[in-house]
Amino acid sequence: MNIHEYQAKAILKEFGAPVSRGIAILDVANAEAAARELGGPLWVVKSQIHAGGRGKGKFKEPEAGDKGGVRLAKSVEEVKTFVGQMLGKTLVTIQTGPAGKQVNRLYIEEGSDIEKEFYLSALVDRVTSRVSFVVSTEGGMDIEEVAHSTPEKIHTFSIDPATGVMPHHGRTVAKVLNLSGDLAKQAGKLVDQLYKAFVSTDMAMLEINPLIITKQGQLKCLDAKVSFDSNALYRHPEIVALRDESEEDAKEIEASKHDLAYITLDGTIGCMVNGAGLAMATLDIIKLYGESPANFLDVGGGASEEKVTAAFKIITADPNVKGILINIFGGIMKCDVIARGVIAAVKAVGLKVPLVVRLEGTNVEEGKKIIRESGLNVIPADDLDDAAQKIVKAVKETK
Repeated sequence: MNIHEYQAKAILKEFGAPVSRGIAILDVANAEAAARELGGPLWVVKSQIHAGGRGKGKFKEPEAGDKGGVRLAKSVEEVKTFVGQMLGKTLVTIQTGPAGKQVNRLYIEEGSDIEKEFYLSALVDRVTSRVSFVVSTEGGMDIEEVAHSTPEKIHTFSIDPATGVMPHHGRTVAKVLNLSGDLAKQAGKLVDQLYKAFVSTDMAMLEINPLIITKQGQLKCLDAKVSFDSNALYRHPEIVALRDESEEDAKEIEASKHDLAYITLDGTIGCMVNGAGLAMATLDIIKLYGESPANFLDVGGGASEEKVTAAFKIITADPNVKGILINIFGGIMKCDVIARGVIAAVKAVGLKVPLVVRLEGTNVEEGKKIIRESGLNVIPADDLDDAAQKIVKAVKETK
């Protein structure tokens, strides 16, 4: 689960990390009061969307101006102008895709005198099963570009969960960033604060870009991007309350209500599969035969008829879906349950695109019989290779 920058900074502040004062607003009418409360003389007006590259982004609407999604204001009147131009408009960045995202929230923050910019992040390293930190002197840039062009400028280290942050971790960060004296002490303290925030709230990723040194000699988290491990959210109702569903795909939200593992993709073939590994193989073979999957959808090993029906409705709600492939290997999951769920869903929402069904495993003959006698226009398949070829052919014939 992702949250907005201002929410992430509020969490970091709870753990003592240095962040600038700021006020989130949802209405243009609140802009002047927020600016006057912060006091100036410099304000930063930031678009709050779940995507990076906001500063370099462009608004679709001409009336929003061409200064990007992060703007420096030098007066209260300029703050009001920027808020009026940006709020409710559609911001397109390198991460949003051409459709962009509507800016429903803005964050007005006090300006900072920047001396230097760095990069600092923490994430779960699946190889070491530890939280790893990534540090670079190249702050304010896309870390992917830094990794590609100048990988020697990126340094990583892991934290042993048995010991937590130790003094040498802070010294490592200070050395990489060429910090000494009080700034080195601040770096050590910051690493400890960020690690505690990461572990205590079950974060999956924490990115500070940029981490800055102010001209007053203070380290400060000028930006913050945080995502949480969705599997651990049951432990953090206060974090669940931060969820902004307007930033998420409506189909993914609906899927989460039914405990379905669903991710929207940009292809034409909707997929319903049981098991993450089989789902990935299904996506791969669709690509092999020349089409692209419209989604990843794992209904799980013990899905009910109601769950299967919900999954089918979610797939058909996607206007990009031109064909559907159901690929079930019945172990815990029973093929007859899948068959009844599919029939119930088709009766509820109709079937306007080709449907290929491949069933194998527990109660497979019963499942095939249920579909065969349903009268539905279903294309049966013998195995995954056969199913993929048939759905790709059917989709191409409809184009």
